[in-house]
Formats: sequence, C-alpha cells, structure tokens
Amino acid sequence: MTATDRIELPVFAQDGEATSLPGNEFPEGMLSPSTAYQVVHDEAMLDGNSRLNLATFVTTYMDKEAKLLYAQTVDKNMIDKDEYPATAAIEERCWRMLGDLWNLPDPADTIGTSTIGSSEACMLGGLALKRHWQTSRKAAGKSVEKPNIVLSTGVQVCWEKFCNYFEVEPRWVPMTEEHLYLDGHDLEKYVDENTIGVVAIMGQTYTGAYEPVKEIAAKLDEIQAASGFDVKIHVDGASGAMIAPFCQPDLEWDFRVERVASISTSGHKFGLVYPGVGWIVWRNQERLPESMIFHCAYLGGDMPTLALNFSRPGAQVLLQYYQFLRLGREGYRAIQQNSLDVAQYLSAAIAEMGPFELVSKGDTIPVFAWRRKRDANPNWTLYDLEDRLRMKGWQVPAYPLADNLADVTVQRIVVRNGLSRDLATKLLADMKSEVDFLESLDGPMPHKKRSAAFHH
Repeated sequence: MTATDRIELPVFAQDGEATSLPGNEFPEGMLSPSTAYQVVHDEAMLDGNSRLNLATFVTTYMDKEAKLLYAQTVDKNMIDKDEYPATAAIEERCWRMLGDLWNLPDPADTIGTSTIGSSEACMLGGLALKRHWQTSRKAAGKSVEKPNIVLSTGVQVCWEKFCNYFEVEPRWVPMTEEHLYLDGHDLEKYVDENTIGVVAIMGQTYTGAYEPVKEIAAKLDEIQAASGFDVKIHVDGASGAMIAPFCQPDLEWDFRVERVASISTSGHKFGLVYPGVGWIVWRNQERLPESMIFHCAYLGGDMPTLALNFSRPGAQVLLQYYQFLRLGREGYRAIQQNSLDVAQYLSAAIAEMGPFELVSKGDTIPVFAWRRKRDANPNWTLYDLEDRLRMKGWQVPAYPLADNLADVTVQRIVVRNGLSRDLATKLLADMKSEVDFLESLDGPMPHKKRSAAFHH
C-alpha cells in the first residue's frame, strides 16, 4: 500500500482539482464530495461581491438565524400543501399580513399567494385583469379580440413578457423630460374599450420614482365619466410596496384607492428575503377569476393551486414570515428608513461632485440616478466611470433611459439593507478618485460597444 492509498492528498492535488474537468460533456466518473464542493466553490469565487453590487434590488444580507432557518427548510416544496401544511398556513398568514399592510377594505374577502418573484406575481395580476375583461365582454356579446394594457415605457421587462406570452397589446406611454413616469398625462389617448387595465409602478426600475396611483385613478374616473370605460389598476409594488407603508404611510397608493384591483411585491427585494419569493394580493375574491385556480389531487387531498409555477421553494416563504415576526412595523421602518437616509446621503454627495446632476434623489424607494451635465468633459462617459468602479469591486450600472429618452445615459445606485453609511463613504471616496482620474485625461477614453436597452 502506497502513502497515497493511506493518506488523502491535499485538496488541490486531488483528482479533479489537479486536472481539468469537462465543461459541456456529462462526466463519466465521480468525484469526492469535498473535491466537487471545492470546484464549484472556487468557480463561484469569480463572481462579484454581492454586497458591493449596487445594481441589483435583490436582498444580499440576512442575519444568522435566518440563514439557519434557510438551511433547515431548504427541502420544503411550497406546492405540496398536504405534506407541508404548516408551511402552507404560514404562506396564507404572510399574504394576509401584506393585505393588512396595504389597507384592504375587507380582510375576510380577499385572496393572495406567494410566487417565485414579483415577475410571476405581475403576470398573475395582468392575467386576472385580462380574464375579467374577457368575461365582461362576453356577457355583453362583444368581441374579446385585441385586449390591451396601458403602461409606462419605464416598466420592468416582466411586463413586456406578460404582453408577449399572454397576447395582450402593450399601450406604451413614453418617458419624456416632462413626464419621466406614468402620471395620468394624456391617459385618455391610450385607454379604450379593449383596455384590460393600467399598470402603476411603485418604484420605477430606471429612476426609483413612484408613479402617482391616486392621480392615475382620478384620471381613469374622468375617462369613465366621459366614455363609460371602467378600467382597474394593478400596482406593481415590487419595491415600493415594502417601503411606502413604513416610511411614507400617508401616501395613498394601495387599496385605499378604489380602482386598485391587485398589488404585487417582491419579497426578495425590500421584503428583505433571499431570492426568490414574491407576493400578490387581490382586493377581493371577485377580482381573481375562478378559472385561474386549479385543483390537483395527486399530491394528496384536493390541493388548490394558484401560480404559473408548480414546484417552488417553501424556505423563502418561511424566511418571509421570520422577517415579519422578527421586525414588525417598527423594524421594517427602521431598516427601510436607514436605507433611504444612506441613499439621500449618497445622492447629495454625488450631486456636489461637479459633472453630475440628479435625475432622482432616493426619497421614494432608496434608489436614485444621475446623469452627466450637458457641458461636462466630453472625454469620458458614465460607462467609463462604471468600468473604473468595477475595478474596485463596485457594480454601479450605467444605461440609457427608455424610448424617447434613449439618448440620455444615467447611472443608478440601489441602497439595500447592508450598505452602511461607512461603506457608502468608502464608495464616495472611490467615486471621487475615479472622477478625478477621468477628468485628468488628455483625450477620450476608448469606448466599448454598449447595449441599446437596459432591463433588470
């Protein structure tokens, strides 16, 4: 027996670590668990540091108790409510808590569900609007061809997917210098008898701005009075639905606005849960057509299911309940307000740097964007600053605005729980040094080809 038979080789000298592994072909043999772990772990090290990723809205920090709970419940399947009835009961508690947070008029007459994320929740909300429109049109003996939905060009890409997948014509309201988001302006030009609903965003992806739900609803009241079209609103509250109730409680955007039929949010954004979990709640059970609920017996018992996905993680639902219990209104208010404070600290400092002007300042959701001043040094762009910051570990995206403003490039920061004031100060120091470097250039930076569109 040789020494290598008796003693395990050091980890990086073992088979697999000491040789190249197949990248595209299914491997023939096996590796030890420790070697397979090390290979995957080391490749993942090449990713960016998620805490320094200021592009994403997605939660990158949870406390140690949450991580322990995650590890203990990662095997739970949310769809299997017969096998995991306690998890199913917790799911219902969560969406009912959200209904309470969003001022449901009748908590007993409502329905909701968890989803993989807010994209799936948005699709369910849009589909419910479409089914309602189809039902009322059929009852009136009218055509159900050519449904449309009205939304800003600043929506998240999930709404483009909804229109594509579910064959609904998007009526795009363009972003302009005067109207950077959907605010009800000229809405009558887009709404007609085939409009299934209007989407209002609480925290636009591009700039973080809230779209004024109450003003949009008032405009729809005027349209109904003039034309008879009774058009409802789905609030895409991916981020703002978990900010406004705590930090802007007097803002009327939720079920206090009668035209709001449904609200969705992303638990894995400012719901403060690791990905992926989203939520949707309908104003009442009538707003969710029965045709969207399926009944399945092969998991044991009669299991009603409401989602586009079938099997999906149950652990994140438990993590959401953990956060609701752990934080309550007081804790969520403290965390979200701290993020808002850091966002406004950063935006104020960036506005004073010289070549920048703010597009938004982080006083809605803790997200803000800036552009270069029109008379700024032409030798560099925000894309150059993005690249320079990436070399120091920071991911701060630059991208063009939508549609009519595609020639306007902005840069954006998302402040999440975990970006402390101290870290923000370090970011500002790095930004200042990189801006100083770019300003000192004698000629233009070579520019990489950039995508013409931005979606996140």
